[in-house]
Amino acid sequence: MRCLKRNKVSFYYANIIGSEEATDENGYKTGETRLIYDKPKELTANISVAQGEVVFQLFGGNESYDKIIVSDDVNIPINEYSVLWIDTVPLFDEISKEVITPNDYIVKKIARSLNSISIAVSRVNAS
Repeated sequence: MRCLKRNKVSFYYANIIGSEEATDENGYKTGETRLIYDKPKELTANISVAQGEVVFQLFGGNESYDKIIVSDDVNIPINEYSVLWIDTVPLFDEISKEVITPNDYIVKKIARSLNSISIAVSRVNAS
């Protein structure tokens, strides 16, 4: 299955690069771990607008998801721990250079085939 260039849309992704112990506003450790992601990078792929019956069988009956990303690049650098910005664009703080726009999707499942890759994603509540 090949993806037409005119059907591809831009979105952003970030992968985990590590973790650190979280601290409160006074600098004391809270006992929680905070994941650290790399800088969001732009990709283009075909993104569905809703889940479908045929695609639903691709990931099995127990997995719930909101959209499907389909790419003909089987070496796409997204994994099951990536976070995505599909309906939003990541904005950066001018001083700290950190992302201030929370991600709006997470990866639920990845299905690879010989010529394409399908990624089921689920919307998350921005906080």
